[in-house]
Amino acid sequence: MYQEERLRLIIDYLKKEKRISVDEICKIFDISRDTARRDLVRLEEEKAIIRTRGGAILPSTKHIIKDYSNRLSLVSEEKKRIGKKAAELINSGDTIILDTSTTVQACAEHLMELECTIVTNSINQADLLSKNPHARIQLLGGEFHKEHRYLFGTSVIEKLSQYHVDKTFIGCYGLSENGITVAHEEDGMVMHKMMQQADQVILLADHTKIGVTGYFRCSTLQDIDLFITDQEPDESFQELLKKHGVELLIAL
Repeated sequence: MYQEERLRLIIDYLKKEKRISVDEICKIFDISRDTARRDLVRLEEEKAIIRTRGGAILPSTKHIIKDYSNRLSLVSEEKKRIGKKAAELINSGDTIILDTSTTVQACAEHLMELECTIVTNSINQADLLSKNPHARIQLLGGEFHKEHRYLFGTSVIEKLSQYHVDKTFIGCYGLSENGITVAHEEDGMVMHKMMQQADQVILLADHTKIGVTGYFRCSTLQDIDLFITDQEPDESFQELLKKHGVELLIAL
């Protein structure tokens, strides 16, 4: 077997098993330890692996957080389904909080005729919902994040403490056993307060966010009442949700 083919198979193995040892490489490909080490050196030079004592692992991958306009242009059909399902849970006369995520905006797009009161720190959400003649909109004032088009800071958090709403809708960077995480601390601090001010906290996230942990944890799983996603999570993650009292809803 040529080295190039062996290297590809080593990467395939790592994608499934997460790590590989020199001994395993020798056994799988019937090669010497010196040859196995040369393979790992080559993969490391190509930045395809991280060498460890006695083997290798894959480098961690981090999603690049695009600015809000770019993220809006990439809103998937899955997120649109999640947003529509979330909007079905809002009743006439409800008071709600909407965070800044594009999945939550997909929910806001279905509120064009509903009579409700909406609290948000998102410039885009407020502009979109201004087209609803029946909506009362409270835009939280604070420091403006130009790239992601939301308002943040102590003034936003202090103002939020004055509200009590029926439902808060949030998105996230990832959800895992580590909790609900986001990419920016200032966003996460506001989201944490939003969750505290609601009778029901509803998380909207597509299946790609499951098992992912981001930079800043804004809550634990048990702070979430309902999780709406587009695909049924695996059994172990469903058990994790059940353990923390999170109800699961699939947007088909």
